Amino acid sequence: MDNETEEPQIDAPEEDEYTLGRKAVAAILDAVDRDDRDTLVALMEPLHAADIADLLEQIGSYERTRLIRLYDREFDGEILSELDESIREEVIGILAPHVLAEAVRELESDDVVDLVEDLEEPQQAAILGALEDADRVAVEQALAYPEGSAGRLMQREVVMAPEHWTVGQAIDHMRNADTLPDQFYHVILVDPRMHPVGNVTLGRLMAARRDVPLRDLTEDMFRVIPVTQDEEDVAYAFNQYHLISAPVVDDEGRLVGAITIDDAMIVLDEEHEEDILRLAGVGEGSLSDSVAETARQRVPWLAVNLATAILASLVIAQFEDTISRYVALAVLMPIVASMGGNAGTQSLTVAVRALATRDLTGSNVWRVIRREALVGLLNGLVFALVMGAVGLAWFGSPGLGYVIAAAMVINLLVAGVAGTVIPIAMEKFGIDPALASGTFVTTVTDVVGFFAFLGLAGIVLL
Repeated sequence: MDNETEEPQIDAPEEDEYTLGRKAVAAILDAVDRDDRDTLVALMEPLHAADIADLLEQIGSYERTRLIRLYDREFDGEILSELDESIREEVIGILAPHVLAEAVRELESDDVVDLVEDLEEPQQAAILGALEDADRVAVEQALAYPEGSAGRLMQREVVMAPEHWTVGQAIDHMRNADTLPDQFYHVILVDPRMHPVGNVTLGRLMAARRDVPLRDLTEDMFRVIPVTQDEEDVAYAFNQYHLISAPVVDDEGRLVGAITIDDAMIVLDEEHEEDILRLAGVGEGSLSDSVAETARQRVPWLAVNLATAILASLVIAQFEDTISRYVALAVLMPIVASMGGNAGTQSLTVAVRALATRDLTGSNVWRVIRREALVGLLNGLVFALVMGAVGLAWFGSPGLGYVIAAAMVINLLVAGVAGTVIPIAMEKFGIDPALASGTFVTTVTDVVGFFAFLGLAGIVLL
């Protein structure tokens, strides 16, 4: 067969590989360069919406604009849901109004809320205007709830049934319904006042006889989510109690929506990602951000780090005479500070994770602090022996070996305590423990390490 008539294909991904290969991206961009819409559609059709979103995030703004305009009416609403927030607004601005309208109508209400809540007013209005009246009202009601609450996270489309119904009645109701949610896992049972009283999984429903009352099939684990509950608490409840979905209720306990596990896990993943970025002091940027935006996000914490580094330098300056009379101190000084910083970061990471997962509570806080202090002490003793021997062998001075050994014990002990106490204290003051704990822990270990090492050197060696 002539090569020109063959259907364009993207190489199948290798086993356990879930990213687009370079050949696939090159083939797509080549079709864009040639304005070959048929080839582009053929190449993009097999791709999942998440893969297309990844592609749009990886390429430059100029290529992204050309691809979207050429792809045109094939653009799927799910792609918008999968896009990183940093370029979502840009993509929405590129889409033709009729394409945007069609794409948004395909989405569930919770996906539309997630899509519009971070957009500017003109683009919010464009998306809301593309919805059917009932859908628009549902989205506007969801947007009226506090940001980061269950009301923003829930979907309004639910499958519910009176608690006195039988399996047969529920099945007939679902078969006769004009529309059902694309994804749902439970039939929610409600009383006459629309209060949810139980969940019935679809598996149990389909396995039971038609005459079985639904109330006999309810799950043992049933939790109701208040509409104003923080989304972090929602995600924790799903993870802690292994929920698949949960009904959401208003202030009077009436059913207003449902949250499914996929939305809860997205929140959990975003929280973990946010903690990792904040621990490194890089804000909430992404690879799609401009150079200026990325620099702006990182400058504040670099400035804080500079201030704390100056503080450590001031400690060193107090021992200028000691260092000038014993030059070996300048050689070994960074080792003490570096070991303390790394030990503090280890304790800090464990503490921040435990706070995020709520494993670290008031009932075990002192046990955890004591454990980290003992770990720091034990590690300090181990490396004190190593560095004491290094100091003796390197510089031929037993006194120097004693000094660095003692400083190592002190600094690693302090690092273990500081790495645990600082994030706990920050949370008590209502500050995200991942936000600045690393900077403060490093400052403490640097100051204590330099002060202990140089102070002991002044006493023992001079």
